[in-house]
Amino acid sequence: MLRFFRKIRQRLVTENKFSKYLLYALGEIALVVIGILIALAINNWNENRILENKQRYYLEGLKNEFEQNKIRLQNLIEVNRLSYQNSKRIVAVIDKSNDIEERELSEILYNSFSYGIAYSPNNSLLNELINSGSLEGISNPELRKHLTGWESFVQSVHIQEISLGDQREEILELFKTNDASIRTILDHLKVTTGEMGLASAKEMHSNLDIIASREFENNLLIFILTGIATENAHYKPLLHEIETILRLIENELKN
Repeated sequence: MLRFFRKIRQRLVTENKFSKYLLYALGEIALVVIGILIALAINNWNENRILENKQRYYLEGLKNEFEQNKIRLQNLIEVNRLSYQNSKRIVAVIDKSNDIEERELSEILYNSFSYGIAYSPNNSLLNELINSGSLEGISNPELRKHLTGWESFVQSVHIQEISLGDQREEILELFKTNDASIRTILDHLKVTTGEMGLASAKEMHSNLDIIASREFENNLLIFILTGIATENAHYKPLLHEIETILRLIENELKN
């Protein structure tokens, strides 16, 4: 092909047809420029396609992570709610608004204070994107902003959970004294004979006296307040943040 164009140029020069040669040269330059532009367009199209595929891979992975994080948080909200709702039942007993049997009290105490609460989201892909600088591959600036601020959001929740855990420990400390019996609670729930593989106590000691103490009531009320605050001021906003991130991801995947 090059030899063909070279022969045409030589013939035009030898025949002294300068004007035709000039037009031919311009045409040849135009063809070269068009070829370069086409090659660049193809290259840009390939690069954009690669970036789009990579972004979709990131988005689908993040969607999976935050869907799991949403389920974990919803389960944790239910556990926290179970704890403070049962604690409210203890307050009703303290107020003597109803009578209660020792077995029922053991069940309420167990459901109130047996579950440690700590939100542990799975952010392996998100952390990888942030640490590698690949988060810039997410084209939506609003989504990037929410993803960047996710860790600080979670850290504020962890601080609240520590406070809630401290209040829980304050109450559990009271059950380590001679005025209370953890064994009675475990025996009634069959934890002693089941999970622990131990025999039940020959004599059960009541926990009615310990819950009637002012110290227990004070700690219990603080625990309830902290549990409610954890849900309303921290877990629910965090759940809303997860739903916002998932909505933004869904919109990007649709586009």
